Amino acid sequence: MLTTSPFDDDKLREECGIFGIWGADDAASFVALGLHALQHRGQEAAGISSYDGKQFHTHRAMGHVAGNFDKDETIRPLAGRTAIGHVRYSTTGETALRNVQPLYADLNEGGFAVAHNGNISNAMTIKRALIRRGSIFQSTSDTEVIIHLTATSSYTTPLDRLIDALRQVEGAYSLLVLTEQGLVACRDPLGIRPLVMGKIGDSIVFASETVGLDVIGANYLRDVEPGELILVDDSGERSFRPFTPARPRPCIFEHVYFSRPDSVAEGQSVYEVRKNIGAELSRESPIECDYVVPVPDSGVPAAIGFSQASGIPFELGIIRSHYVGRTFIQPNDGVRHLGVKLKHNANSALIRGKSIVLIDDSIVRGTTSLKIVQMMRDAGASEVHMRIASPPTRHSCFYGVDTPERSKLLAAQMNVSEMADYINADSLAFISLEGLYRALGSERDARAPQRCDACFSGEYPTSLTDMNEEGHPRLALVASR
Repeated sequence: MLTTSPFDDDKLREECGIFGIWGADDAASFVALGLHALQHRGQEAAGISSYDGKQFHTHRAMGHVAGNFDKDETIRPLAGRTAIGHVRYSTTGETALRNVQPLYADLNEGGFAVAHNGNISNAMTIKRALIRRGSIFQSTSDTEVIIHLTATSSYTTPLDRLIDALRQVEGAYSLLVLTEQGLVACRDPLGIRPLVMGKIGDSIVFASETVGLDVIGANYLRDVEPGELILVDDSGERSFRPFTPARPRPCIFEHVYFSRPDSVAEGQSVYEVRKNIGAELSRESPIECDYVVPVPDSGVPAAIGFSQASGIPFELGIIRSHYVGRTFIQPNDGVRHLGVKLKHNANSALIRGKSIVLIDDSIVRGTTSLKIVQMMRDAGASEVHMRIASPPTRHSCFYGVDTPERSKLLAAQMNVSEMADYINADSLAFISLEGLYRALGSERDARAPQRCDACFSGEYPTSLTDMNEEGHPRLALVASR
């Protein structure tokens, strides 16, 4: 079996996407639509939990939302006027149905379903302590520690028990929790992972991105603030600030790659920010060539910005097929190498004899860039330059992004000149970290960065209890990562 998306496999993987609604007839149908719009954030599995006032109903499955939640026989049993959903790419825990969210448990005060985007950076330590006290875990997901901490809390009300649990965890979380008492939305004190709030009719909606609101026709109200917990029940919405105030550090990579370009993140159009990044990149690292060529699809907005700022024509030198799945069974090994052209192919008639500058969002292991540059050379390009719309990724992420351990990050092992030689490019340049902030409309405060940029700077905003900065576990035993 051959992976036919080699360009996608060398990316920082999206974390997860969550969506929830309170007070809507056929709530699960709305959640399924919202998850469709968030599919780019997690493509391994999807799940929905609903509550009908008496019972909880859950369906979880491996694979995409389409095919799992587009059938009436799947949606109809998910009864109720409130529901939450999750699309997953595993960052902590194995790829298996037992780790697909929402996770559900029967606690003393009733049912408890949770959907989590992010990563608990002390989950291994907590899990080891809970197991010693008699807790029995059903998954290898870090999210399950939140359930056990809630279940064993000495507080009396369900909300206080959840708050007590969250005060014990480190790292990043945007959560939707469905209980018999109401729907809870919460964002970690640093606001590392995104969460927005909207409304359709009298129904309250939460989503990882504004595109989740758009698809069901909901109006955007506001972002859930860092450190804020919102409870929605029959009496309305109530906001709580139960955590020690902290300087927010939202993930800067949402603007570089994770969010859909038609989303609005932190009040800014993601599409416009990516164009700004491309324009800033063209000013920092100018080049003379015939065409600006985006690496589809993530490099397109930055390439447009680069082209507009530099005056170099924008052209589609790589054509992507949208009708090929992630894998393809090869009839024999002799044609295996041809699979790279199933999803991406050089526009040879355009680029033959031309000098081009390729624009991509990032370089992780470097295997993607190597293949792309070679594809352009094989198609007859006279020069192949490369510009990257983010700084060099030199450090692992521990906040919900599936980053390779540091030893496998190309920029952690080589300088830019060595990287250019490795990928066989005539030149290579990255936007500076300061330039990335300028594209976002601010200047970076080196003493107190306004965003989480640890994958570039190595400046982690929280303690790394379970893992060292090389990406290796500090503990010998615990939940598999």
